[in-house]
Amino acid sequence: MKFNRAKAVAMLALVAAAGGVASLAPALPYPDPYANLPGTITLTGTVRDFKERTVSGGHGDFERQPTGGFALYVKMVQDQLGSNGKPVMRSAGYKLTSEYKDSQGRPRIPNREYIASRSGDVNGAVATSTGGALTTAENFDKWFTDVPGVNLSRPLSLTMVRQANSNVYTFNDRTDAFFAGRGGFFPINGELWGNSGGTTPNQNFHFTYELNTSFVYERGHNQAFTFTGDDDVWVFIDNKLVIDIGGVHAARSQTIELDRLNWLVDGQEYNLNFFFAERHRTQSNFRIDTTMVLRAIDPPATSALFD
Repeated sequence: MKFNRAKAVAMLALVAAAGGVASLAPALPYPDPYANLPGTITLTGTVRDFKERTVSGGHGDFERQPTGGFALYVKMVQDQLGSNGKPVMRSAGYKLTSEYKDSQGRPRIPNREYIASRSGDVNGAVATSTGGALTTAENFDKWFTDVPGVNLSRPLSLTMVRQANSNVYTFNDRTDAFFAGRGGFFPINGELWGNSGGTTPNQNFHFTYELNTSFVYERGHNQAFTFTGDDDVWVFIDNKLVIDIGGVHAARSQTIELDRLNWLVDGQEYNLNFFFAERHRTQSNFRIDTTMVLRAIDPPATSALFD
């Protein structure tokens, strides 16, 4: 049969007019329900470099194996930030022997009276004796404070990327353009005190990172914050400890759901204070996932000067 193009086009037009064909053009992708949110969030904190304990001028907590072995330790810091806005040492740490989890199976901080429990929560277990994850309170006080001769510091910015069709913002050292080529979270290779040696490639394994930010609490909007990495991480919201991943260990994770924090007031702005330490060879992992639109807060002046 001979094909009559003009008649075919006319028939398609009639069918479309009758509702039989919505469009001859490709269907548009489903609209992004979070298109009103920024695509990226950049936050600036302070990285502080330390020398490991075995070298001259070294810090006793860096390249230290806890007496209880490599593991996640809790209760190393007080539940409340100190008056200077820094964590305060509570103990040398208690080994977490089994995870506390939420109803979705995500690890969470061991029970606190100021964090509401939820149906489906699973309790873990903690050792009854300390495990030597820290040396002294005097040493710990230097982790997040500039101390001449002990550490050197500079600003460090991280950019979190909103995931497609989602309100989840992620920073992942494995996919970040700068860090992916370094094989992990190594922000100061060849800087400040210099690299640690002892590995190939040669990396800087002994530093802390402090980040102060804020957010607006929205009740019922499933706001949450998850950290995955190593070594020590403590997160405080409104000065209260909500993530407790202390010790020297491989990558570990914890999540806090903000609706568990019953004292937060809908629509009010609160601070989130984040403290991280990389203390031991041979890995450094760092990932944040959050549904909170975090806001930048200017970090304090640092010891190193940069253009």
